Amino acid sequence: MENNFAFVSIIIPCRNEEKFIGKCLDSIITQDFSKKKLEVLVVDGMSEDRSREIIEKYSRNYIYIKLLENRKKYTPFALNIGVREAKGEIIMKMDAHATYAKDYISKCMSYLKKYNADNVGGVIKIVPKENTLIAKAITLVLSHPFGAGNSYFRTGFRRGVKGPQWVDTVFGGCYKKEVFKTIGLFNENLTRSQDIEFNLRLKKAGGKILLVPEISANYYPASNLSKFFRHNLLDGIWVIYPLKFVRMPFSFRHYIILLFVLSLLGSLILSFFFSIFWWFFILEVAFYFLASFYFAFKTVIREKKLIYLFILPPTFAIRHFGYGLGSLWGLGKVLVSKIAKK
Repeated sequence: MENNFAFVSIIIPCRNEEKFIGKCLDSIITQDFSKKKLEVLVVDGMSEDRSREIIEKYSRNYIYIKLLENRKKYTPFALNIGVREAKGEIIMKMDAHATYAKDYISKCMSYLKKYNADNVGGVIKIVPKENTLIAKAITLVLSHPFGAGNSYFRTGFRRGVKGPQWVDTVFGGCYKKEVFKTIGLFNENLTRSQDIEFNLRLKKAGGKILLVPEISANYYPASNLSKFFRHNLLDGIWVIYPLKFVRMPFSFRHYIILLFVLSLLGSLILSFFFSIFWWFFILEVAFYFLASFYFAFKTVIREKKLIYLFILPPTFAIRHFGYGLGSLWGLGKVLVSKIAKK
Protein backbone atom coordinates (compact mmCIF):
# COMPACT_ATOMS: atom_id res chain seq x y z
CA MET A 1 0.00 0.00 0.00
CA GLU A 2 2.86 2.38 0.84
CA ASN A 3 3.98 2.30 -2.79
CA ASN A 4 0.80 4.22 -3.60
CA PHE A 5 1.81 7.09 -1.36
CA ALA A 6 3.08 10.35 -2.83
CA PHE A 7 6.47 11.90 -2.10
CA VAL A 8 6.41 13.82 1.20
CA SER A 9 8.35 16.94 2.18
CA ILE A 10 8.53 17.59 5.92
CA ILE A 11 9.29 21.17 6.97
CA ILE A 12 10.66 21.79 10.48
CA PRO A 13 11.19 25.43 11.51
CA CYS A 14 13.98 25.48 14.10
CA ARG A 15 15.69 28.11 16.23
CA ASN A 16 17.69 27.38 19.39
CA GLU A 17 16.25 23.89 19.84
CA GLU A 18 19.42 21.99 20.80
CA LYS A 19 17.57 20.15 23.58
CA PHE A 20 14.80 18.86 21.30
CA ILE A 21 15.76 18.81 17.63
CA GLY A 22 17.67 15.51 17.98
CA LYS A 23 14.67 13.81 19.62
CA CYS A 24 12.39 15.21 16.94
CA LEU A 25 14.59 13.91 14.10
CA ASP A 26 15.01 10.53 15.81
CA SER A 27 11.23 10.13 15.88
CA ILE A 28 11.12 10.87 12.12
CA ILE A 29 13.98 8.47 11.34
CA THR A 30 12.06 5.63 13.04
CA GLN A 31 8.86 6.29 11.06
CA ASP A 32 7.39 3.30 9.24
CA PHE A 33 7.13 5.41 6.08
CA SER A 34 9.56 4.72 3.21
CA LYS A 35 12.54 7.09 3.33
CA LYS A 36 12.76 6.84 -0.47
CA LYS A 37 9.61 8.93 -0.61
CA LEU A 38 10.65 11.40 2.04
CA GLU A 39 12.69 14.55 2.50
CA VAL A 40 13.10 16.40 5.79
CA LEU A 41 13.84 20.13 5.44
CA VAL A 42 15.03 21.58 8.74
CA VAL A 43 14.96 25.36 8.33
CA ASP A 44 17.23 26.92 10.94
CA GLY A 45 16.61 30.51 12.01
CA MET A 46 20.21 31.47 12.76
CA SER A 47 20.35 29.45 16.00
CA GLU A 48 22.75 30.66 18.66
CA ASP A 49 23.09 27.29 20.39
CA ARG A 50 24.18 23.86 19.06
CA SER A 51 21.04 23.31 16.95
CA ARG A 52 22.80 23.84 13.63
CA GLU A 53 25.66 21.53 14.58
CA ILE A 54 23.20 18.80 15.56
CA ILE A 55 21.18 19.16 12.34
CA GLU A 56 24.35 19.04 10.21
CA LYS A 57 25.35 15.79 11.89
CA TYR A 58 21.99 14.23 11.04
CA SER A 59 22.16 15.50 7.45
CA ARG A 60 25.55 13.80 6.99
CA ASN A 61 24.17 10.49 8.27
CA TYR A 62 20.79 10.56 6.51
CA ILE A 63 20.63 11.80 2.92
CA TYR A 64 16.94 12.68 3.14
CA ILE A 65 17.56 15.20 5.97
CA LYS A 66 18.61 18.64 4.72
CA LEU A 67 19.55 21.87 6.50
CA LEU A 68 18.19 25.14 5.09
CA GLU A 69 18.94 28.64 6.36
CA ASN A 70 16.39 31.20 7.50
CA ARG A 71 18.16 34.55 7.85
CA LYS A 72 14.94 36.27 8.93
CA LYS A 73 14.74 33.89 11.91
CA TYR A 74 10.95 33.73 12.42
CA THR A 75 8.66 30.76 11.77
CA PRO A 76 6.57 31.97 8.79
CA PHE A 77 9.74 32.75 6.83
CA ALA A 78 11.05 29.25 7.62
CA LEU A 79 7.80 27.64 6.49
CA ASN A 80 7.74 29.56 3.23
CA ILE A 81 11.40 28.76 2.54
CA GLY A 82 10.53 25.10 3.05
CA VAL A 83 7.44 25.21 0.83
CA ARG A 84 9.42 26.82 -2.00
CA GLU A 85 12.21 24.23 -1.71
CA ALA A 86 9.93 21.22 -1.23
CA LYS A 87 9.93 18.54 -3.93
CA GLY A 88 7.00 16.60 -2.49
CA GLU A 89 3.39 16.45 -3.62
CA ILE A 90 2.55 16.55 0.07
CA ILE A 91 3.85 19.18 2.51
CA MET A 92 3.97 18.23 6.19
CA LYS A 93 4.67 20.85 8.88
CA MET A 94 6.33 19.48 12.01
CA ASP A 95 7.34 21.19 15.25
CA ALA A 96 10.93 20.87 16.49
CA HIS A 97 9.57 20.85 20.04
CA ALA A 98 7.72 17.57 19.53
CA THR A 99 8.26 13.86 18.89
CA TYR A 100 6.02 11.76 16.66
CA ALA A 101 4.46 8.29 16.83
CA LYS A 102 6.18 5.92 14.38
CA ASP A 103 3.08 5.75 12.15
CA TYR A 104 2.48 9.53 12.18
CA ILE A 105 3.41 10.13 8.52
CA SER A 106 1.78 7.01 7.10
CA LYS A 107 -1.49 7.64 8.93
CA CYS A 108 -1.57 11.29 7.84
CA MET A 109 -1.12 10.12 4.26
CA SER A 110 -3.79 7.42 4.55
CA TYR A 111 -6.43 9.76 5.95
CA LEU A 112 -5.53 12.54 3.53
CA LYS A 113 -6.32 10.16 0.68
CA LYS A 114 -9.26 8.35 2.29
CA TYR A 115 -11.19 11.52 3.18
CA ASN A 116 -9.93 13.65 0.28
CA ALA A 117 -8.94 16.28 2.84
CA ASP A 118 -6.73 19.29 2.15
CA ASN A 119 -5.03 19.12 5.54
CA VAL A 120 -4.81 16.32 8.10
CA GLY A 121 -3.45 16.40 11.64
CA GLY A 122 -3.73 14.53 14.89
CA VAL A 123 -3.81 15.11 18.62
CA ILE A 124 -0.89 16.03 20.83
CA LYS A 125 -0.08 14.43 24.14
CA ILE A 126 1.33 17.26 26.24
CA VAL A 127 4.30 15.84 28.16
CA PRO A 128 6.26 17.56 30.98
CA LYS A 129 9.86 18.46 30.19
CA GLU A 130 10.88 17.85 33.79
CA ASN A 131 9.68 15.54 36.54
CA THR A 132 8.30 18.31 38.77
CA LEU A 133 4.82 19.09 40.09
CA ILE A 134 4.80 22.48 38.33
CA ALA A 135 5.79 20.96 34.98
CA LYS A 136 3.08 18.32 35.38
CA ALA A 137 0.50 20.95 36.40
CA ILE A 138 1.26 22.96 33.24
CA THR A 139 0.64 19.90 31.06
CA LEU A 140 -2.65 19.22 32.86
CA VAL A 141 -3.80 22.82 32.32
CA LEU A 142 -2.88 22.84 28.62
CA SER A 143 -4.71 19.57 27.95
CA HIS A 144 -7.84 20.47 29.95
CA PRO A 145 -10.89 22.08 28.27
CA PHE A 146 -10.90 24.80 30.95
CA GLY A 147 -7.33 25.66 29.98
CA ALA A 148 -7.47 24.99 26.23
CA GLY A 149 -11.14 25.51 25.35
CA ASN A 150 -12.52 23.35 22.54
CA SER A 151 -9.13 22.94 20.89
CA TYR A 152 -9.52 19.24 20.13
CA PHE A 153 -5.95 18.65 19.04
CA ARG A 154 -4.81 19.74 22.54
CA THR A 155 -7.56 18.14 24.63
CA GLY A 156 -8.46 15.17 22.43
CA PHE A 157 -5.84 12.81 23.84
CA ARG A 158 -7.01 13.26 27.43
CA ARG A 159 -10.71 13.52 26.57
CA GLY A 160 -10.63 10.39 24.45
CA VAL A 161 -12.10 12.00 21.33
CA LYS A 162 -13.09 9.20 18.98
CA GLY A 163 -13.19 9.13 15.21
CA PRO A 164 -12.02 11.63 12.58
CA GLN A 165 -13.75 15.01 12.61
CA TRP A 166 -13.68 18.18 10.53
CA VAL A 167 -12.14 21.11 12.42
CA ASP A 168 -10.83 24.66 11.87
CA THR A 169 -7.16 23.93 12.65
CA VAL A 170 -4.80 21.10 13.65
CA PHE A 171 -1.35 20.73 15.15
CA GLY A 172 1.32 20.79 12.45
CA GLY A 173 -0.56 19.73 9.37
CA CYS A 174 -0.21 17.47 6.35
CA TYR A 175 -1.20 19.51 3.27
CA LYS A 176 -1.65 18.82 -0.39
CA LYS A 177 0.96 21.00 -2.12
CA GLU A 178 -1.71 22.38 -4.44
CA VAL A 179 -3.20 24.16 -1.40
CA PHE A 180 -0.28 26.61 -1.40
CA LYS A 181 -0.79 27.31 -5.11
CA THR A 182 -4.46 28.05 -4.43
CA ILE A 183 -4.37 30.27 -1.33
CA GLY A 184 -0.72 31.33 -1.15
CA LEU A 185 1.97 30.92 1.50
CA PHE A 186 2.04 31.60 5.24
CA ASN A 187 1.54 35.24 6.23
CA GLU A 188 5.02 36.57 7.04
CA ASN A 189 3.58 39.44 9.09
CA LEU A 190 2.58 36.89 11.75
CA THR A 191 5.58 35.69 13.72
CA ARG A 192 3.16 33.51 15.74
CA SER A 193 -0.26 32.02 14.98
CA GLN A 194 0.49 31.93 11.24
CA ASP A 195 -0.68 28.31 10.98
CA ILE A 196 -4.08 29.13 12.53
CA GLU A 197 -4.55 32.03 10.12
CA PHE A 198 -3.47 29.84 7.19
CA ASN A 199 -5.95 27.10 8.10
CA LEU A 200 -8.81 29.57 8.46
CA ARG A 201 -7.89 31.02 5.07
CA LEU A 202 -7.93 27.47 3.72
CA LYS A 203 -11.41 26.84 5.13
CA LYS A 204 -12.75 30.11 3.70
CA ALA A 205 -11.49 28.95 0.30
CA GLY A 206 -13.52 25.76 0.65
CA GLY A 207 -10.72 23.54 1.95
CA LYS A 208 -11.31 20.67 4.38
CA ILE A 209 -9.25 20.11 7.55
CA LEU A 210 -9.42 16.72 9.27
CA LEU A 211 -8.46 15.87 12.86
CA VAL A 212 -7.69 12.18 13.41
CA PRO A 213 -7.33 11.15 17.09
CA GLU A 214 -5.29 8.05 16.28
CA ILE A 215 -2.54 10.27 14.79
CA SER A 216 -0.47 11.43 17.75
CA ALA A 217 2.61 13.38 18.79
CA ASN A 218 4.21 14.31 22.09
CA TYR A 219 4.62 18.04 22.76
CA TYR A 220 6.85 19.53 25.48
CA PRO A 221 5.68 22.91 26.88
CA ALA A 222 7.42 25.33 29.27
CA SER A 223 8.28 23.70 32.60
CA ASN A 224 8.22 26.67 34.99
CA LEU A 225 5.58 29.30 35.71
CA SER A 226 7.54 32.36 34.54
CA LYS A 227 8.18 30.84 31.09
CA PHE A 228 4.60 29.58 31.01
CA PHE A 229 3.28 33.11 31.71
CA ARG A 230 5.51 34.61 29.01
CA HIS A 231 4.40 31.98 26.48
CA ASN A 232 0.72 32.71 27.16
CA LEU A 233 1.33 36.45 27.06
CA LEU A 234 2.85 36.13 23.58
CA ASP A 235 0.05 33.80 22.44
CA GLY A 236 -2.47 36.40 23.60
CA ILE A 237 -0.70 39.21 21.76
CA TRP A 238 -0.51 37.23 18.53
CA VAL A 239 -4.13 36.19 18.55
CA ILE A 240 -5.16 39.88 18.43
CA TYR A 241 -2.26 41.71 16.74
CA PRO A 242 -2.91 39.96 13.38
CA LEU A 243 -6.02 42.18 13.12
CA LYS A 244 -3.55 44.84 11.98
CA PHE A 245 -2.89 42.80 8.84
CA VAL A 246 -6.00 40.68 8.22
CA ARG A 247 -9.68 40.95 9.11
CA MET A 248 -10.88 38.64 11.92
CA PRO A 249 -8.12 36.03 11.44
CA PHE A 250 -9.30 33.62 14.13
CA SER A 251 -12.53 32.01 15.29
CA PHE A 252 -14.56 33.44 18.18
CA ARG A 253 -13.16 31.04 20.80
CA HIS A 254 -9.75 32.74 20.56
CA TYR A 255 -11.27 36.01 21.82
CA ILE A 256 -13.24 34.70 24.83
CA ILE A 257 -10.44 35.29 27.35
CA LEU A 258 -9.94 38.85 26.08
CA LEU A 259 -13.66 39.51 26.62
CA PHE A 260 -13.42 38.07 30.14
CA VAL A 261 -10.45 40.29 31.05
CA LEU A 262 -12.14 43.35 29.51
CA SER A 263 -15.25 42.57 31.53
CA LEU A 264 -13.21 42.36 34.74
CA LEU A 265 -11.37 45.61 34.05
CA GLY A 266 -14.55 47.36 32.97
CA SER A 267 -16.40 46.31 36.12
CA LEU A 268 -13.47 47.36 38.31
CA ILE A 269 -13.16 50.81 36.70
CA LEU A 270 -16.92 51.45 36.73
CA SER A 271 -17.07 50.39 40.40
CA PHE A 272 -15.35 53.68 41.29
CA PHE A 273 -18.39 55.52 39.92
CA PHE A 274 -21.25 53.07 40.46
CA SER A 275 -21.13 50.74 43.46
CA ILE A 276 -23.19 48.02 41.76
CA PHE A 277 -20.28 47.28 39.42
CA TRP A 278 -18.13 46.36 42.42
CA TRP A 279 -20.49 43.45 43.01
CA PHE A 280 -20.29 42.47 39.35
CA PHE A 281 -16.51 42.44 39.69
CA ILE A 282 -16.62 40.31 42.88
CA LEU A 283 -19.09 37.88 41.31
CA GLU A 284 -16.93 37.45 38.20
CA VAL A 285 -13.78 36.79 40.25
CA ALA A 286 -15.65 34.42 42.59
CA PHE A 287 -17.21 32.53 39.67
CA TYR A 288 -13.82 32.18 37.96
CA PHE A 289 -12.05 30.79 41.00
CA LEU A 290 -14.95 28.48 41.91
CA ALA A 291 -14.79 27.06 38.38
CA SER A 292 -11.01 26.79 38.68
CA PHE A 293 -11.22 24.88 41.98
CA TYR A 294 -13.99 22.67 40.62
CA PHE A 295 -11.88 21.54 37.66
CA ALA A 296 -8.83 21.22 39.91
CA PHE A 297 -10.83 18.98 42.27
CA LYS A 298 -11.95 16.74 39.40
CA THR A 299 -8.31 16.47 38.30
CA VAL A 300 -7.29 15.57 41.88
CA ILE A 301 -9.76 12.67 41.80
CA ARG A 302 -8.45 11.46 38.44
CA GLU A 303 -4.74 11.90 39.22
CA LYS A 304 -5.08 10.90 42.90
CA LYS A 305 -2.83 13.78 44.05
CA LEU A 306 -4.32 16.25 46.54
CA ILE A 307 -1.51 18.76 45.95
CA TYR A 308 -3.02 19.63 42.56
CA LEU A 309 -5.96 21.25 44.35
CA PHE A 310 -3.55 24.00 45.40
CA ILE A 311 -1.29 24.08 42.31
CA LEU A 312 -3.81 23.95 39.46
CA PRO A 313 -5.94 27.05 40.26
CA PRO A 314 -2.96 29.47 40.13
CA THR A 315 -1.65 27.65 37.03
CA PHE A 316 -5.04 28.06 35.33
CA ALA A 317 -4.93 31.75 36.34
CA ILE A 318 -1.46 32.20 34.81
CA ARG A 319 -2.73 30.59 31.62
CA HIS A 320 -5.85 32.74 31.38
CA PHE A 321 -4.62 36.08 32.67
CA GLY A 322 -1.32 35.82 30.80
CA TYR A 323 -3.27 35.15 27.59
CA GLY A 324 -5.87 37.81 28.42
CA LEU A 325 -3.34 40.53 29.23
CA GLY A 326 -1.43 39.63 26.07
CA SER A 327 -4.65 39.97 24.06
CA LEU A 328 -5.28 43.34 25.66
CA TRP A 329 -1.75 44.44 24.79
CA GLY A 330 -2.23 43.22 21.22
CA LEU A 331 -5.52 45.12 20.97
CA GLY A 332 -3.79 48.29 22.19
CA LYS A 333 -1.07 47.90 19.54
CA VAL A 334 -3.69 47.47 16.82
CA LEU A 335 -5.64 50.54 17.94
CA VAL A 336 -2.49 52.67 18.18
CA SER A 337 -1.39 51.62 14.67
CA LYS A 338 -4.83 52.44 13.23
CA ILE A 339 -4.91 55.84 14.94
CA ALA A 340 -1.40 56.59 13.68
CA LYS A 341 -2.54 55.94 10.09
CA LYS A 342 -5.31 58.54 10.31
